[in-house]
Amino acid sequence: MAGKSCLIVEDSRVVRKVARTIMTGFQYECREAENGQLAVEECEKAMPDVVLLDWNMPVMNGLDFLHKLRSMPGGDAPKVIFCTTENEMSRIQEGMGAGADEYIMKPFDGDIIRSKLEMLGLIEEGG
Repeated sequence: MAGKSCLIVEDSRVVRKVARTIMTGFQYECREAENGQLAVEECEKAMPDVVLLDWNMPVMNGLDFLHKLRSMPGGDAPKVIFCTTENEMSRIQEGMGAGADEYIMKPFDGDIIRSKLEMLGLIEEGG
């Protein structure tokens, strides 16, 4: 699969850098947005294959972005993985109910992201 793309939506520059390093290691081309509003603009330009999404951000949070994304033309296609410190079951259910495909707790590492990508069929197992 050539040209797989990932949009990293995260207000922390450090976390974006970590996520970018992990995803480029899986042969993903990465774009970044530091809040949900900028992420919507990125999706209007080109829909990514995968979105790594933070919950708590200024301007527009992850949940609001997810609602917007899923209502956009083609917005049902990207696989969305929430990457957040929100660990209450009610929040996780809210995120999944809004259209997230997977959920990762921060801090995350390459192994955790790999397992989620494998579960979603986005990378070959052990690849």
